[in-house]
Amino acid sequence: MIVKTLPPSSQLIQEDSSNGTNRRGELDVIDIVPEDNGTQGLVVRRRSPSQTSASLLAAQKLRTTAQPETLYDPVGIAAHYQNRKLQVVRRIFAVLGPTLSFAFGLWSDSKRGIVVKNDRRRATQLRELLTQLGPAYIKIGQALSTRPDLVPPVYLEELTRLQDQLPPFPNEIAYQFIKEELGAPPEEVYAELSAQPIAAASLGQVYKGKLKTGEEVAVKVQRPDLREGITIDLYILRNLAAWVQKKVKRVRSDLVGILDELGDRIFEEMDYIHEGENAERFFELYGHIKDIYVPEIYWEYTNRRVLTMEWINGTKLTQTEEISAQGIDARYLIEVGVQCSLRQLLEHGFFHADPHPGNLLATTDGKLAYLDFGMMSEIKPPQRYGLIEAIVHVVNRDFEGLAKDYVKLDFLSPETDLTPIIPAFARVFADAEGASVADLNIKSITDELSALMYEYPFRVPPYYALIIRSLVTLEGIAIFIDPNFKVLSEAYPYVSKRLLTDSAPQLRASLQDLLFKDGRFRWNRLENLLKNARNSQDYDFNLVLNQGIEFLSSERGAFIRDKLVDESINGLDALGKNVLHNFTSLLRERVGLTAVNETPAATVEQQQTLQHIKRILGILQETRGFDPVQLASQIAQLLVNSDVQRLGQQIASRFTQKAIARLIRQLLIT
Repeated sequence: MIVKTLPPSSQLIQEDSSNGTNRRGELDVIDIVPEDNGTQGLVVRRRSPSQTSASLLAAQKLRTTAQPETLYDPVGIAAHYQNRKLQVVRRIFAVLGPTLSFAFGLWSDSKRGIVVKNDRRRATQLRELLTQLGPAYIKIGQALSTRPDLVPPVYLEELTRLQDQLPPFPNEIAYQFIKEELGAPPEEVYAELSAQPIAAASLGQVYKGKLKTGEEVAVKVQRPDLREGITIDLYILRNLAAWVQKKVKRVRSDLVGILDELGDRIFEEMDYIHEGENAERFFELYGHIKDIYVPEIYWEYTNRRVLTMEWINGTKLTQTEEISAQGIDARYLIEVGVQCSLRQLLEHGFFHADPHPGNLLATTDGKLAYLDFGMMSEIKPPQRYGLIEAIVHVVNRDFEGLAKDYVKLDFLSPETDLTPIIPAFARVFADAEGASVADLNIKSITDELSALMYEYPFRVPPYYALIIRSLVTLEGIAIFIDPNFKVLSEAYPYVSKRLLTDSAPQLRASLQDLLFKDGRFRWNRLENLLKNARNSQDYDFNLVLNQGIEFLSSERGAFIRDKLVDESINGLDALGKNVLHNFTSLLRERVGLTAVNETPAATVEQQQTLQHIKRILGILQETRGFDPVQLASQIAQLLVNSDVQRLGQQIASRFTQKAIARLIRQLLIT
């Protein structure tokens, strides 16, 4: 008899979904996926709300109370090894031999005048050493590859190539784990199971199988003695980190905190129930995005050391020839991936931290499938808004504001002297002077910032390190597919849409910073925002119109409203001047009334404003959702809105005042 493991709770998903409701609670989700055998057969994937929701709380209780050892506990680990000193010493000597050999090489190079931090040969040796030392050190190396405050740039680049592929362990052990975790031997659980694992990584290995009900599945089985091996390494390294942090002044970051963060991540990865929970949450938040596919977790055949999930027939995105042969546009799928990543990072904050080529597949029906949800992370709302604010400051070349953003984002302590850092930021973005932010390259900016963070007293928060890893990996895949692909160019429409439609006070302030300089309204910025935003998938004219009116008529929009009133009056004034100029010219030249003085036309600046307004109207007409008939109905409804009436009265009053003032001035001159 098979012991069924209940799926974990996804209640936390409900608060953060885009429409404020839980899709799983509203409807069943059915995806029709062609089989890869060329036949017309269809695999129907169904997720039923009634089957899922009833068991969520029970699984959460099972996880948090029944097996507390699945959580990383540095205090408990230290107590455990206090009485196992011989075991610790044996492991220290096993690690110390190759490590001292590597350290002696570094010392020897420095004595010969070689700049060790720029030596790529030694960086390669470090990568090979970490692979040799085992899973914990592989994970540490991967974590260090995103820590520019700790690691020189050359070593950063080499560590990004660190792979966690290891030789597979015997099938007999894997089968025993399946029996222990699922309550029955593999032949009773699965109709088929591949004779050998199809992939072997640092934490586990994967088999291809088939359920007795016919579904093809991927079965991930954890490595033996994994928890014990990783735990002892984390214990030793944590003690070493505490010593280095205390003795080495050059180290500014909280090394113990970094090790604890890494320990949390690794222990989460070792808990396959947690990975399944991540997959379910990812599906809830992003499964509705067009052409995104998230594999189903089969909870009946999943436990802490065995994970059974839907098998995806697909091709790695980097296998461009194979994808093209199937009639699939790989570049389009990268665009889909960028849009999904933006929503992960800036909308919901729950993101896939390891989108390498093996985890992003092009399915046979042209969708982008995400795999492996062991390494996920989360960004809180203040950090999400802070990242958008930082983008705005880069666009504005406001490097003082950017430096302050880094303080708010916990990269710099509040007492840090920003005086030398502000010009350093200016140097980083010097090559982009005059270019739009959409033309910048994430990898080049990251490399420059890495050198800056190594030089100045930056401390990189864990969430940022994982963001950079995620974005740089995604950009690397994109550039492999299309060398001219600009991730930020694809991202900027989404950022523009957020600035125009998000009601959060932080983003309203960013919008104000973007549109105004020295009290003057920058029409070209509004024009660019609207032009970029209309390319966003979920941008709609009616959304902008309704939210724009609501914001401008509120107290929060007072500053922008007053400035827009002034600009609108100037535009009407310029239009009036042009009409009067044309009329008086007509009287003088065509009718011959030379006694009539020719009224001057609008100034060059006013003419430019009129041109911007005309272009903006053209952009709005081309925006998704624009309908003249519907717009007329909306305007009629808006005219009875008290806030809109007050706004109109303000414009009319100010325009009348300006017209009367000009008339009096003309009379006095006469």
